[in-house]
Amino acid sequence: MPTALVTGGSGFFGDILKRRLLADGFDCVNIDLQPDLLTHPQLTSVHGDIRDTALVEKLFAEHDFQTVFHCAAMLAHAVDDDDFLWKSNVDGTEVLVEQAVASGVAKFVFISSNCLWGHSLGRPVTEDDVPAPIEIYGRSKWEGEKVLARYTGQIDVVVLRTPTIVDAGRLGLLAILFDFIREGRKVWVVGKGDNRYQFVYAPDLADACVRALDAPGSRLYNVGSDQVKTLAEVYQYVIDQAGTGARVASLPKAPTLAAMRLAGALKISPLGPYHWRMIAENFTFDTSRITEELGWRPTLTNEEMLAEAYKSYERDYDEIHQRQNVSAHRQPAKMGAIRVLKWLS
Repeated sequence: MPTALVTGGSGFFGDILKRRLLADGFDCVNIDLQPDLLTHPQLTSVHGDIRDTALVEKLFAEHDFQTVFHCAAMLAHAVDDDDFLWKSNVDGTEVLVEQAVASGVAKFVFISSNCLWGHSLGRPVTEDDVPAPIEIYGRSKWEGEKVLARYTGQIDVVVLRTPTIVDAGRLGLLAILFDFIREGRKVWVVGKGDNRYQFVYAPDLADACVRALDAPGSRLYNVGSDQVKTLAEVYQYVIDQAGTGARVASLPKAPTLAAMRLAGALKISPLGPYHWRMIAENFTFDTSRITEELGWRPTLTNEEMLAEAYKSYERDYDEIHQRQNVSAHRQPAKMGAIRVLKWLS
């Protein structure tokens, strides 16, 4: 059986990818700072830090990895220490790729982000567009890509640039939206809510990871949903599915963005520069390259996957709010100053 190393395999997406690989017959090793909730005869779970060179060397010595799926990443709203985030996302990536090269690993699949941009290009973003991140998480992902690029010719690296990953169980900042819907409150959009912001369904991304193993050498691919509707339309669809009496409402654009910037500067909001720059803008990836080269296609639209995620939030609400020691996307983000908006809703 092929053997794969999955970093961050205890997290929201890493767990979904891990289960897909196991179902496909892979032997998997998961390394994560969080405990692994899954047991499986073909799974080895390691509690550890990807920056720990000795531990990573030991893993590569003990297992004959054909592939590394690098999903582990620290999020800006989940940690207060920027140095820790940077070293985890950048130095950790270098530790992994150095050992992968030394061990003769064939493929290194890296999960990147749409946070590489902090503004709309006015059209779908292609793989040829030069990133311009404006906050630390996006900069760390861009730096991670550049680290991997230095190993071109020594290992095949496939970078998957992804928008927000959504599926049942996805929480983080989405839990704030779900909380407003669950309580039948106003669900706010900035301006008319006529901007289109792309998501990707987690099982579709897992499929892209598997297909990446057939990519011709080192490649860069965008992934994301098709038929992207406006945020107002997407939220209304989820509200209709929820049946809670919530309704879409509009906030004036200029003062709302100014308030978000101030709250971010005062560190009283979970939303950072990327969010207040992009919340009222269009952002979609052009996914034609991965479609043409690997035959990949998304299966769910934004509204369908968000409704699925909301239903799981509503179903598991009590258990969700008792969770401890789980990854950032498996727990609700703290509302901070957004709580004031909730009281006014």
